[in-house]
Amino acid sequence: MNRKYLSTLTGVAVAAVIATSGIANAADDNSLRYGEFGRPATLDPVTSNDMISLRVTELLFNGLVGINEKQQIIPELASKWSSDSEGKEYTFELRKDVKWHPKPGKEPELFTADDVVYTFNMMMHPKTITPLKVRYEFIEKVEKVDDNTVKFVLKRPILNALAKFTFKIIPEHGPKNPVFLTREDPFVQSPIGTGPYMLKEVNSDREVILAANPDYFRGKPQISEFVAKPFADQNIMNQALTFNAIDMIVLVNPRHLPELQGDKRFVLQPYNALSYSFFGYNVRHPHLQDKRVRKALTMAIDREKMLKSFFNDQGTLISGPFAPGSWAYNLDVKPEKFNPDEAVALLKEAGFTQGAGGIMTKNGQPLKLTLKVPIAKESESIKRVVLAFKGYLKRVGADINVEFQEWLAWKDDVFQKHNFDVVFASWVFDDSADISSLFHSAEVGAWKNNFGGYENRKVDSLIAESKLTLDHEKRRSIYRKLHAVLADEAPYTFLWTLTNYSAYHKKMRKVAIHPYKFFSFADQWFIAKDVAMTDQN
Repeated sequence: MNRKYLSTLTGVAVAAVIATSGIANAADDNSLRYGEFGRPATLDPVTSNDMISLRVTELLFNGLVGINEKQQIIPELASKWSSDSEGKEYTFELRKDVKWHPKPGKEPELFTADDVVYTFNMMMHPKTITPLKVRYEFIEKVEKVDDNTVKFVLKRPILNALAKFTFKIIPEHGPKNPVFLTREDPFVQSPIGTGPYMLKEVNSDREVILAANPDYFRGKPQISEFVAKPFADQNIMNQALTFNAIDMIVLVNPRHLPELQGDKRFVLQPYNALSYSFFGYNVRHPHLQDKRVRKALTMAIDREKMLKSFFNDQGTLISGPFAPGSWAYNLDVKPEKFNPDEAVALLKEAGFTQGAGGIMTKNGQPLKLTLKVPIAKESESIKRVVLAFKGYLKRVGADINVEFQEWLAWKDDVFQKHNFDVVFASWVFDDSADISSLFHSAEVGAWKNNFGGYENRKVDSLIAESKLTLDHEKRRSIYRKLHAVLADEAPYTFLWTLTNYSAYHKKMRKVAIHPYKFFSFADQWFIAKDVAMTDQN
C-alpha cells in the first residue's frame, strides 16, 4: 500500500475516534482520558516493572505512608507510627475506615493488619518475581500486633527507613494463589485495591477504565472516571490530543512541544522525573562480554548531535547509572566523547579485524548484533535515534539489525527469554537512588531488571557496602565509586535524560504531578465545567 495513502487513512481513523469520543464526552464530561505510549503489562503493584503499569497502580492502591508535594512523609493506610531508639522496629497503627474495592457481586471487605502481613510475605516469597524484593531485603519480618497494628523488624537500621514503607498493599483475599504471585494469576489483570479509583474494565481496545471509588477513605475523587488509552504511535497520540479525543498526554514527545506551546487550549507542565535513556547490552553474547567492545560502541556514536537533532536539545548527556539530578550522580565522571577512531582501535585491541563488507570479525564471527526496540509503529524520534545508532556503528565495522517490537513482545524477549543483543530503553527512578536491581548479579534471571546478565564482583561489593552504612555522605562516596566503575564497564551506553512535559486541556484544574508516580495527587484534580467543551479552536 502507498505510504501516503496509509497516512491519509490514519487521519480518517483519528477523525472517527474524535467524533465518537465527542458524543461520549457530552454524556459524561467528568471523565479524564489520558494517552500512554503503549499499554500496561500488568495492573498490580507487585509484578509490574514498567511505568505505564505503575501509573495505573498509583490510582488503584495505597501504601502505609505516602509522599506529598513537598516531599514530606504523610499517613496513608497507617494513621500514625513509631520506632524504637535503635531504628530497628517500626510500628504502624492502621486506619479503621479503609475498605477494599468490592469483588463483583460482593460487599467490600475491611482492610486489616492481615493484609499488610500478607503483602510483605508474598512479595518476598522466592517464587514471586518482582523488582521490589531487592529493595526490601533489609526487613527481617512483619508481625501482626492486632487487627489494626503491625510491627516491622529490620535486620539493621537504614537511612530514611520510613520512606520505604510507601510500597503498595494488596488484599489477602485478592490473588488466587495465597502464597506467591505470578503474572499468570488472575489478580494481576483484575486487581482490587484501596485507592481512589477502582478497575471498571479493560475493553477490547485495551483501554484501562477506572471508576471513582465512592468509599475512598479520603473522600470520593472529583473526577468520575480515568481512561488510559494506549497508543503505538506518538504522532497519532498528539493528534488525538489536538482533536480532543483525549484530555492529557503523560509524556509529550519533545518534537511536539512547539506545536502544543502555540495552542491556547492546553497547559504544558514540566516535571523533573529521575530518568535516563540507554542502549543496554546482553553480555551473554560472546562479543559483548568484552568491555572494550561495549566501550567502542559507546565511543562510536555522537550522542550530543543526536540529542540536539532528535529532541531539540531538550535534555542532558549522562555518563553513568544514576539519574541526573539525583544526589547519587557523580558529576566528575564525564560522558565518553564521540571518537570513532578510538572505537576502531579498541575493537582491534579486542582481537577484531576488518572482514568482508568492512564488518569487524573475531574468530570467524562477524560483529553482527540485533537491536530490539519496544515500539509497534516507529515513533519518529526513537526511530531516528536507533537508525542513527545503526549508521554510526556501521562506520566502525559493526552491523546492527534493528527490530521494532510491540511493547509486550519486547518485554517477553528482553526480560524473560533474554533474546536480544542490544536494547534501547529508559529507566525512571523514585528518590531511592537504589540501582541494585539493575546491576547486582543476584538480579540476573527471568523477569528481573538485570536483563543483560551483567556480573561484576566489585559492583556487587559496592552495592552491598552502600546498604550497610547509615552515613549519608559515606553512601554518596560509595555511589560515586559505583558510578565510575559502571561508566568504565559500560554494561549500557548511557545516553541522556530528557526534560519531561505533560500536556493537558485547560479544563483540568488543581493538577499536581508526582515526578515518578505521576498520579499520586490525582484524587484532588477536577474538571472545570465552564471550559470543558469550549475554545476548541
